[in-house]
Amino acid sequence: MNPVRCLSVIVPCYNEEKTLRRSVQRLLAVETSRLSLDIIIVDDCSTDKSPEVARELEQKHENIRFIGLDKNRGKGFALRTGFAKAKGDFVAIHDADLEYDPLDLPRLVAMLEEHGTDVAFGSRYLNRSSRRVLSFWHSWMNRSLTTLSNMFTDLDLTDMETCYKVFRKEALDKLDLKENRFGIEPEMTAAIARAGLTVSEAGISYAGRTWAEGKKINAWDGLRALYCIFHYNAPSLPAPVQFLIYLFIGGVAAVANFAFFAFLLPFVSLATATILAFIGAAAVNYFLSIALLFRHKARWNAFSEILVYGAVVTVVGAIDLLMTKGLVATGATPYGAKLTATAVGLFLNFLGRKYFVF
Repeated sequence: MNPVRCLSVIVPCYNEEKTLRRSVQRLLAVETSRLSLDIIIVDDCSTDKSPEVARELEQKHENIRFIGLDKNRGKGFALRTGFAKAKGDFVAIHDADLEYDPLDLPRLVAMLEEHGTDVAFGSRYLNRSSRRVLSFWHSWMNRSLTTLSNMFTDLDLTDMETCYKVFRKEALDKLDLKENRFGIEPEMTAAIARAGLTVSEAGISYAGRTWAEGKKINAWDGLRALYCIFHYNAPSLPAPVQFLIYLFIGGVAAVANFAFFAFLLPFVSLATATILAFIGAAAVNYFLSIALLFRHKARWNAFSEILVYGAVVTVVGAIDLLMTKGLVATGATPYGAKLTATAVGLFLNFLGRKYFVF
């Protein structure tokens, strides 16, 4: 006889008084003699009556626990709070907005046991009998973010942003998550890939809301997800791929260098404008490097990291100057010499950041 398994379900909630009770009741209905539920409702400092509804549910059902946060911190923080309290053999995420069908959760748990994998994703884009037609641009954004995430993680997912993720508890405990808002979805996927966890995926039902009906994710959250895909995946990518990303960072820094120079020149001397613009561009390069490509404080503390970064920038700047002068002395045009020196400097800057700074 198979043992009774426990599924902890984290229910993040913010201003869902109209749907929370019904959502949890649907969730309770999937409990069986072989699968018990440990439901943890985490209210993210709602301004409506969601906390009162959650407390009523907690008092009525012994397998429901309520955690009320004293400050609105975002879905990611609510999930991380719930994860820390989970006691089950498996841990799932279930939003309180009625978009997902809890009947899919036992299927995902069964798939974990059947396939022996660590994580199960419920995909809104795999085959299912019917679906509600929603915003093209929202669906396109989700699919695009999933594709980009797959390129970085080498996972062949169809729905990285899905709410329905079910973990083995011991697998979830391996993930060190940081994000407070919706960026936790790409962060979880990156952490799963980095930890080498095995993944299964199955189609699920989905009845999405419109923004008029209360959907909370917005364009800013999409940009944050894009940032998180780079921030949490790029440090572990192969060096050639990292260099391609660094070309973008170097390009932005070069534009910043010119912009700073053009802004400062009317007010200071040519030499001063050049030096200050170079320092400003180096700062832009540094902050973009730790935001999109490298891990901050991976080798050094913050102060030492800045010192080493400054040393690398100085050395590469000196090489750039000497190479430009040397090529001009051998007959090259100033523009040709500078272009060659810039290309070499770009490559040396990347190597310096990768192997000495970060």
